[in-house]
Amino acid sequence: MSLCRASPYGDCRKCRGFGFAMKTDRKGRLKRGKPCRRCKGLGKRIRVGRHLYNLWLHVYRHGSDTPAKTPPAKG
Repeated sequence: MSLCRASPYGDCRKCRGFGFAMKTDRKGRLKRGKPCRRCKGLGKRIRVGRHLYNLWLHVYRHGSDTPAKTPPAKG
């Protein structure tokens, strides 16, 4: 949990933090490919533990925002 607090973002697993795919040209030299669709070209992703913590925090803060239903007054 301390890693998620100190560094909430890690390298994207698909592009390995480059932000784009590597491909080769016809001669075999590496070229920059298309931007990564998973991280949208940023090269970073949110860690699983941080994502779960953010979800818990959202539920904790917002709890039950809906007011309790009261029965209609008889009269």
